[in-house]
Amino acid sequence: MGIVLKGGKVITAVDSYYSDVRIEGEKIVSIGSNIEKPEDEIIVIDGCYIIPGGIDTHTHFDLDVGSTVTADNFESGTKAAIIGGTTTILDYATQVKGQTLKEALKGQHAKSQGVCFCDYGFHMGITEWNDDIAEEMKDMINEGVTSFKLYMAYKNNLQVDDGVIFNALRRSREVGGLIGFHCENGDIIEVLVKEAKLAGNKTPYYHAETRPDKVEREAIARVLNLAEVADASVFIVHLSSKEGLGSILEAKKRGVQVYVETCPQYLLLNDSLYGEKSSSNFEGAKYVMSPPLRKNYDNHALWNGIKQGEIITIGTDHCSFNYKKQKEIGIADFSKIPNGAPGVEHRMALMYTYGVLRGNITINEMVALTSTNAAKLFGIFPEKGTIAIGSDADIVVWDPNYSTHITADKQTQKVDYTPYEGFKQNGRALYVFLRGNKVISKGKLAESKPLGKYLYRKAFMGRS
Repeated sequence: MGIVLKGGKVITAVDSYYSDVRIEGEKIVSIGSNIEKPEDEIIVIDGCYIIPGGIDTHTHFDLDVGSTVTADNFESGTKAAIIGGTTTILDYATQVKGQTLKEALKGQHAKSQGVCFCDYGFHMGITEWNDDIAEEMKDMINEGVTSFKLYMAYKNNLQVDDGVIFNALRRSREVGGLIGFHCENGDIIEVLVKEAKLAGNKTPYYHAETRPDKVEREAIARVLNLAEVADASVFIVHLSSKEGLGSILEAKKRGVQVYVETCPQYLLLNDSLYGEKSSSNFEGAKYVMSPPLRKNYDNHALWNGIKQGEIITIGTDHCSFNYKKQKEIGIADFSKIPNGAPGVEHRMALMYTYGVLRGNITINEMVALTSTNAAKLFGIFPEKGTIAIGSDADIVVWDPNYSTHITADKQTQKVDYTPYEGFKQNGRALYVFLRGNKVISKGKLAESKPLGKYLYRKAFMGRS
């Protein structure tokens, strides 16, 4: 017995066509007309799109930041993801200094196993370097963790120096890994934060002031120079600025292989949300994230980067903290505000509403940005990221006729606000299938049991 989606329009990164799709077990088994069999469940979806399940390349669930823990754990976060049409998330297992990579991975499995509503994999964050860590990178590849992350910010905590970056890049080439980078110059930020606080400037406004776009530009230029020397590929996470994009374009002209992610907040929000310089309003804390929100011209530059194919994936950097009691930890000192904002639930709808319907991207480009490119880059294609015979039946039936407004009181994310409060939403995930299981029906959770599986990803297939 199978399931047939009847009357919809299949959308992939490269094709758009009307066809029925038949699911049996965990796979897509037929695409065409008259493909139903006796006893199949027929779901009529006239007027809807059939798109591959979304892949969010960047989430932080159940993350302990020292002063508090994110509002969303793997259960609530993946439930929100699946409601929004995302069937796979890639979260971060981050090594604490003194810890092995294996220990960090074991801890992340303990948090996530048996509670995820969508499929999931991990990037491995590396915070220090020695010969044992270098050896463990190969072990991580064997465990299906084929991507890593290094931080150029958060001095005295996560930040690593250029020597670590260079060694890790060379090792990534040897083992078939891809390293993502948080690109901000943490040394400069530390100086600017100290100066702001000494001057008595402690409101959320100064979060953005002390992390200017030029510290992102510098860090991106530096890591791409190091990648050029190491002859290694690089993944830039959460690109936020026109200045940073400029550094990427310059490096690409020299032949550096660099892949780029941005997030909806850097396309749709701007730094006016931090309030006025003279204001003591704490509302801006909701938008304290790193990198911070930028200017309108940065929004436009990033949309153009997408159109030109320079930015190829859309993650969310979902890192949710409640405004009350969590963001308020920093009410007297902006540098103590937990960094991050929610977004995993609304990513697909925002890209459809403000990308496709505003003419910024085509619906095929939306599929590429939210699913296919990530699947290819992170070793899960063609199992994920496309509608094809033999692929996992990770399918979203997208209803383009649905319309609403995003509000915190209607969201599944376990957080007391959304940065997109009041934003118009056109379209929704009417049905969602995870490996053939109907988990969302008519926009509501249809499966109470978490069915998500850990993904053993293939090695990075870029430059050898």
